[in-house]
Amino acid sequence: MAPGNRTVLTEFILAGFPQNLQSCILIFVFFLLLYILTILGNMFLICTVVVSPQLHSPMYFFLLNLSFLDLCYSSCSLPNVLLNMFSSKRRISVIGCLAQMNLGLFLGETECILLAVMAYDRYIAICFPFYYTIIMNRKVCRNVVFLMWSVCFILATVPTILKPLIFCGKNKLDHFVCEVLALLELACGDLSFYKMMIFFVSLFTLLAPFLFITASYICIIFAVLKIRSTDGRTKTFSTCASHLIVVLMFYGASMTMYMGQTKTFSYHIKYISLMYGIMTPALNPLIYSLRNTDVKEAFRKIVHNCLTRYI
Repeated sequence: MAPGNRTVLTEFILAGFPQNLQSCILIFVFFLLLYILTILGNMFLICTVVVSPQLHSPMYFFLLNLSFLDLCYSSCSLPNVLLNMFSSKRRISVIGCLAQMNLGLFLGETECILLAVMAYDRYIAICFPFYYTIIMNRKVCRNVVFLMWSVCFILATVPTILKPLIFCGKNKLDHFVCEVLALLELACGDLSFYKMMIFFVSLFTLLAPFLFITASYICIIFAVLKIRSTDGRTKTFSTCASHLIVVLMFYGASMTMYMGQTKTFSYHIKYISLMYGIMTPALNPLIYSLRNTDVKEAFRKIVHNCLTRYI
């Protein structure tokens, strides 16, 4: 199609939703419960960490950032999905869709880096316990978090600023949300720049952190096996297991999505995005709170103090 004959689109139709009313009801209830669980669980973790002085350590500072990230990540798309579930139009403006896409990329990339930072924190704490407070001091932690948020914001927004996506012709987006791979299927012109950016950004924010986490945990396992106390080994493994479960869930879905589907967007791949976009933010607080004795103990103290104060 010649450039002069192109009709620039102003809105998309989100065509990823099922047409069957019963399926819509089931998915709506499932998504709503997950979103409520995400809000309550992550707010519980944030409040517990902020209020409890015994949790004011680098590990829980990063966990606080993870909970805030998960709140933002699920909130950037899930409310819109719930609103559109029973809508007959299911439309979203191009500007709104691009904003949702960039925000999702920014938060997703930040979470990838944050999980690697959390693995490094556990590596230093277990392998170099005597130097932990020196290496992971407050200033270092704050600088790392600031750098992480800043770099990921640049990586997510600069490509679309340098070369804005142009849409023409098809306006049916085969997804629940504005996923970048789904949007590229509808974009016009040469898309090699975006595919190259997805590949290189995926190397930096997915593959490199995953390999770093793997190497950190190999070192951690060797260090833990040297611990003579059975209780010490169990407690250390329990602390690391929570983080490892989150890593496997998040990176497994993300790497399948972005490192295996850069050429064509599969019809079924939109369901994989639910794992890291909806499931992981809901399960993170459960994994970290139920498997973490420090968090449970801090919460018990908060409840006890509240009861003794008001009853």
